[in-house]
Amino acid sequence: MLNFRILEYGSCDYHTMLDLRNEVLRKPLGLTFSDEQLQKEINDIFIAGFTTVNDKEMMAGCCILTPITEDTVQLRQMAVLPALQGRGTGREIIMFAETYARNNNFAILTMHARKEAIGFYLKLNYKICGEEFTEVGIPHYEMRKTLK
Repeated sequence: MLNFRILEYGSCDYHTMLDLRNEVLRKPLGLTFSDEQLQKEINDIFIAGFTTVNDKEMMAGCCILTPITEDTVQLRQMAVLPALQGRGTGREIIMFAETYARNNNFAILTMHARKEAIGFYLKLNYKICGEEFTEVGIPHYEMRKTLK
């Protein structure tokens, strides 16, 4: 069971989250974040799930919610520590993000899901919307779920 927190942009936890996102999502593709990309996140909602290992708290995974319209929010930058992948950590993060979005009056959660992650999101009742497209050099699909 994870302990969830909403992080503040620029905080120590935000930088830990940035390291996790870099390690899991960017580095394998040979990418890094630019200052311009990170500046665009200033109004986003940063969700992090923490676990305790040997009496030490560590970030297990994270995601970002970016409001798109009054009723639609986009899930971005979903990352789970490699050692915790396949153990329900990602599912817990998505469930928390959906609850947070619902509680903040968003009716639709959308995302650009990596092709390799499609099965994970389909199990959580997300639907594919449209054709495959390339983003950050790899195949993605737009997926969405109605929350209300």
